[in-house]
Amino acid sequence: MVRASPVLIRAILFALDAAFLAVYYSTAESLWSASTWWDVAFLSLVLIPAVFLLVLLALPLWRAQPLALFLVGVAFIALAAILQVAGWDTASGFAKLAAVTGIGWWFLGFFERSAWVVGVAAIIPLVDAYSVWRGPTKHIVEHQEQLFTTLSFAFPIPGENASANLGMPDLLFFAVFLGATARFRLRTVATWACMTLSLGATMALAVYFDVRGLPALPLLSLGFLLPNADLLWAQIATRRRHPQK
Repeated sequence: MVRASPVLIRAILFALDAAFLAVYYSTAESLWSASTWWDVAFLSLVLIPAVFLLVLLALPLWRAQPLALFLVGVAFIALAAILQVAGWDTASGFAKLAAVTGIGWWFLGFFERSAWVVGVAAIIPLVDAYSVWRGPTKHIVEHQEQLFTTLSFAFPIPGENASANLGMPDLLFFAVFLGATARFRLRTVATWACMTLSLGATMALAVYFDVRGLPALPLLSLGFLLPNADLLWAQIATRRRHPQK
């Protein structure tokens, strides 16, 4: 009996997911029109997971040479800019996702210990919250909407000419945290599920409180920390007992 290799299975799943996303993004405006909360449910439970499934399926690539990851990230940044100028916004969005994923995995190479990732997960929610409520993100969203669109990834709402958007830092740290689960032998699938649900939860809170946007990194960080808390604690404790290892 011949079994398909894990690489082939990942490639097939990636192609199927990409095909679904291509069809959805090209037809979103002509699809059903539902209530706000049905839209939130669809984006949270279907579209956001489908987009970030691409990152999960590509995760083995985090082991590539750091310089190669960085150069691929830069190349996709250039491609995203060209596609944006050409008016191909959907293709540009996925080029941005590829760019920040590659750069995120390159950045992960500087983390020698899981404790360093924990430190980042503890700090960036504060920085993100300040940026969204009082800092540069607030200014961009309120006064430079076109710039925010350029620096974000869109999740189109079915039946409408509108979308929910995530900023580039959110995509970047999604890649960093997911990559950390592979590098430090944490719970990859559970972390991916918790982080995708955290993004949907942030969107739901923004709708419930009727605000233009909420910082996504606080719940995203929790989505990384909570399913791995015991493993991270054990690794940190081991490092303290045996600092030379």
